[in-house]
Amino acid sequence: MIATVSPLGYWTSVGLGAAGCGALCVAARRRPGTWTAWAARTIGALLLADAASYTVGLVVAGTFSLRTSLPLALCDVGVLVAAVACWWQVPLLVELTYFWGLTGTLQAVLTPDLNVPFPHLVFFQYVVGHVGIVTAALFLVVGERLAPRPGAVPRVLGVTAAYTAFVGLVDGLTGANYMFLRKPPGEWTLLRLLGPWPWYVASATAVALAVFTALDAPFWPARRRDEARRRREEVAGPDGARPLPRISGRGG
Repeated sequence: MIATVSPLGYWTSVGLGAAGCGALCVAARRRPGTWTAWAARTIGALLLADAASYTVGLVVAGTFSLRTSLPLALCDVGVLVAAVACWWQVPLLVELTYFWGLTGTLQAVLTPDLNVPFPHLVFFQYVVGHVGIVTAALFLVVGERLAPRPGAVPRVLGVTAAYTAFVGLVDGLTGANYMFLRKPPGEWTLLRLLGPWPWYVASATAVALAVFTALDAPFWPARRRDEARRRREEVAGPDGARPLPRISGRGG
């Protein structure tokens, strides 16, 4: 929930971030070049700096706790995944950034679990981290045209399920509540629309499948065209000429 004294500051900050993201994507599509790699790396560096500053701030303030401060929430690990994807563009990491960024992280932007006012440092860390992941997702996939590969949806779902199981184990061992697997969040989020605990975990999985599929759908036509072209090339042969039909029978 946005702190009651800062909704204008929050939505202004988000709006500026969205405008910057849109401008970067349009520029990358219209004028691609080496600058896009540096732009992606800059986004990655900002995300890493944001994650590091948050952890250092907790340590300095003496409030770091294994139950609340480890970077295990999906948005927290998403910051690290998106940062690495921006630097090295590993296909799986780009896919995770895209699907995670436009589902869980975007939900966190629209319904923030934030209780500090503008211009508190944590306020900016929250905005930069969350808006930065969404920006990275759109810039890599839309701006730099790094489309998800065939099978991306089940692949990302599998990674997400495995990671969720790992976080659930940590929660069980430490009594923490990372990813809200043991109890619902204290502030209102979209999770409240998915049913009571623990049923919202199953509901969120179904919603993730539907949203991932919707996010993947725009790339289906291009994949079909690529598959059709690949088949034509296989039939035509490497030199573009159709192979002669094979004549059965005995030789002379």
